Amino acid sequence: MYSGIKHVTVSATIASPSFPVLVQYPTLLAPQGAQVGPYQFEATHEAAIAEGRFPICLISHGGGGSHLLYRTIATHLARNGYIVASLEHPGDNRNDRSLCNTDLAAERRPGQVSSALDAVLTNPFFQASTDASRICVIGHSMGGYTALALLGGQPWSRTGVPLKVKSDQRFTTAVLLAPATDWFLAPGALAAVSAPMLVMTGEHDEFTPTAKIARALAGLPTSTPFVLHEVQDAGHYAFLSPFPPTMRSPDFPPALDPVGFDRDAFHLRLPNQILAFLANALPR
Repeated sequence: MYSGIKHVTVSATIASPSFPVLVQYPTLLAPQGAQVGPYQFEATHEAAIAEGRFPICLISHGGGGSHLLYRTIATHLARNGYIVASLEHPGDNRNDRSLCNTDLAAERRPGQVSSALDAVLTNPFFQASTDASRICVIGHSMGGYTALALLGGQPWSRTGVPLKVKSDQRFTTAVLLAPATDWFLAPGALAAVSAPMLVMTGEHDEFTPTAKIARALAGLPTSTPFVLHEVQDAGHYAFLSPFPPTMRSPDFPPALDPVGFDRDAFHLRLPNQILAFLANALPR
């Protein structure tokens, strides 16, 4: 199979403005190429969706980041039978950083992912093709925080106040990529998280180091299955898809990696690692 691509908009509510969701999905049509912003996707706009019912994966980007930065993961999953929805978090993205690093962004993020899932499940294009019993979330950095909150984690603000977030029991597994876990250091913060998780960190990550993540995950119940894998030589941005050559400059940190790390080669392996984990965590 190949990947189709479709733009969906989540309508505004009292709590949140409208925001875009980029959905990739299985199709039998060979990729014609799809340009979205500065990025080229190996996909076809509005291609007919393949027959069948497919599990759903939501991708939550990092703080101040973009929903377009996980192309290698999303495209690979779509080509292997997943409907993948990547949302842009309002006020906490590359175009609008007004809520970056705030408690308000942290409180709103999980609900925005749930709203994006609702938008896919109710969209006439996808309705007959979704398997609502097999839903996962992938999160990078603050997206990893978001995934933990969706699975039942209770985040706390830096001032020691519990944040008002709502978990979503439809999500039954998660992949956390260099997750921001400082929000979950309070006793019992992760006591309600029971879903299986794949947690990947970078050996040279200065923002979310492995030791800090491991300290937070020590608060999980002993019965919660998770795998913690540290990627050798990787930095915080290793999990972003390789940027076009024109964007790889010394003054753009997300495109840079520690000496000795080959992001292009890593992204030939990473999507398969995620796919293998999900195949076991979301059995048919």
